[in-house]
Amino acid sequence: MHTRLSTSLATRLRLVSRHARLALVTGVGALALAGCAQPWQQFHAGDDAQSVIARFGPPAEVYDLPDGGKRLMWPTQPMGETTTAADIDASGKVMNVRQVLQPNEFYRAEIGKWTRTDVLVNFGRPVETAYFPLMKKEAWTYRYQEDNVWYMLYSFYFDDQGILRLTQKTPDPLHDPDRRSTF
Repeated sequence: MHTRLSTSLATRLRLVSRHARLALVTGVGALALAGCAQPWQQFHAGDDAQSVIARFGPPAEVYDLPDGGKRLMWPTQPMGETTTAADIDASGKVMNVRQVLQPNEFYRAEIGKWTRTDVLVNFGRPVETAYFPLMKKEAWTYRYQEDNVWYMLYSFYFDDQGILRLTQKTPDPLHDPDRRSTF
């Protein structure tokens, strides 16, 4: 009886040890992934603008900011889902660097207040534009990835005066295998 008890105890200890090793490996893996910073996360306020340009190359788009600074942009559109934006102050120092094609950035757009220029400066050139005559609205569409999982399109609709009147997000048909053959 004593042998059976010690064998059972030994088996339980091995199982606990195996679970502990699995938990340790999983935890280390999660920490390693958390430590993988995205390229735009490698810069800090006060860095020299040239360090950002050295890392990303010449920006594809440059916009004036109201305070005399510049917004430099590196889009991956039309097929990619990111646009890295670096806000540079008038003295040439980095204010922030971030990925702007994401919901928390899109949701800052103010219906009835923002214009085409506001959208352009905040998100860069759209992947697609279209005019809907029955709605009397022009749509600018951006490809993005929501929660690093879902491929989506985000559209801004402007009236004939260029004022933002509506926004919309929809699945990106480019990544829908059922719809891909129709394009």
